[in-house]
Amino acid sequence: QRLVSCDGDLWRWDGFTVTAGAQTSAATRLSQRNRLTEIREQLTGVEKNFEDARLAHVGAQETAEEAAARGRIARFDLQSAYDALSASREAHTKLADETAGARSRLESLGELLERMRADQSETQEQRLAIESALSQLNDPVEARERIGRLRVEIEEARGDERERRSAHDRIASEAEQRKGRLSSIASERASWETRVAGAKGRIEELQARCLEEETRKEQLSSRPAEIAKQRDVLLDTIANAETERGEAADRLAGMEKGLADADAALRRAEGSLAEAREGRVRAEALVEQAKSDCNAVSERISERLDSTPQTILANAEIDPEEQLPPRDVVETKLERLIRERDNMGPVNLRAEQELIELEEQIGTMQTEREDLLAAIARLRQGISALNREGRERLLTAFDQVNRHFEELFVRLFGGGHAHLALTEAEDPLEAGLEIMASPPGKKLQIMSLLSGGEQALTALSLLFAVFLTNPAPICVLDEVDAPLDDANVERFCTLLDEITKASKTRFLVVTHHRLTMAKVDRLFGVTMGERGVSQLVSVNLREAESFRDSA
Repeated sequence: QRLVSCDGDLWRWDGFTVTAGAQTSAATRLSQRNRLTEIREQLTGVEKNFEDARLAHVGAQETAEEAAARGRIARFDLQSAYDALSASREAHTKLADETAGARSRLESLGELLERMRADQSETQEQRLAIESALSQLNDPVEARERIGRLRVEIEEARGDERERRSAHDRIASEAEQRKGRLSSIASERASWETRVAGAKGRIEELQARCLEEETRKEQLSSRPAEIAKQRDVLLDTIANAETERGEAADRLAGMEKGLADADAALRRAEGSLAEAREGRVRAEALVEQAKSDCNAVSERISERLDSTPQTILANAEIDPEEQLPPRDVVETKLERLIRERDNMGPVNLRAEQELIELEEQIGTMQTEREDLLAAIARLRQGISALNREGRERLLTAFDQVNRHFEELFVRLFGGGHAHLALTEAEDPLEAGLEIMASPPGKKLQIMSLLSGGEQALTALSLLFAVFLTNPAPICVLDEVDAPLDDANVERFCTLLDEITKASKTRFLVVTHHRLTMAKVDRLFGVTMGERGVSQLVSVNLREAESFRDSA
């Protein structure tokens, strides 16, 4: 029995019930299949939209990163511009200081030039006065003596005039150089001002670009949140679609498994067929290779033995029924015979000509050997002559230096004894030099056992001894009086003055000792008239003494 209501509800006798409007399993499956088709179509569009959104999100991130990078670059450029501006300001300040120092130096040089001009006019007046006084003299002897003295004074005045003229020329050249430096400083200052103006324009441009990037960054800041919402919705849809796709994939996997088994059987059959074909082709290739080898062997036998394989035994007078020797023995004997033949080599038809050429080369080499032996003998003679002359000159120079050294040592120490000695070899060219010194009140000993001041005086004695033996026009002494006390410095200055008068050598002494500076003719020093401005100063002590005496 079945009961059906007016609305379409069904009750069957076995308990089966159908509600009105309820769908059947076939209808459910059909609706699900339709839904799956719709979801797949939507999934394609959603995936496309998701890919577009992802690309847009990536582009937005890249744009934001580029904007941040440009902002960092702009900040770096701004900092660089500030650094360049500060450097230009420092350079401007430095140039201004140098300009002020140059101006002050120019003023001091101008004053010095005026003083030198006044000194020159005074010298000319003195010369006129001397000439007028000479004209009034009556006694010839006294006049000649006076003339000699006046000539000496005139020579001194001329020397002073030359020195002042050279100082004037030097000052004028320094003034020209400073003028050129001022003009270059002005041009550099103008260029720095131009660069500062350009840096300001660049800074303004970078600030404007920075504002634009900030505005664009604010516009793009809300875009990632929207993309994230769309991404969440799309991920939910994709998850549902993935569940349905998994069920369909399970059914598809079962059918694909059966298809794979069939394909495996087919591949095994095809593999067996391919192996059979390859075996047949390989066997045919072996047969062809064997035939080719046989033909090659026949050709080689025909070429080398002028015979064929069928007639070779008869030609060799070998019985076909006779037992042949082993193959390896035959091959060994054949190789030995071929090797012996190759060792004999071909006949050299140019042996006689080569013998003549070799004899000529041997004769040339013997001649060259004799020339070399003669040259070696001449070189040895020259070396012996040079060594002999070198020994003679060395001993002569050694004697002169030793004599001067003994004299100067006694003068610097006020007594004592010292000498030089050649040691450690009989040949003077290979001998060493030992300095033996005995200051007053001490025994004779080597120089390394003396005190610091004594070593300095001994070294000065040896230095001046070498200098007196072979004088030079200029001699530079750098802080040689540093380890000496006042008494020894006085002796050193006296000896230096005597050597200067006895020779035409000019001594340049670098020193900080007051006694040495008081004994020299002219002083050169560096002073700082203004802070940060160094100036070279020259003082003629002899001229200062003459001015003091005249005053």
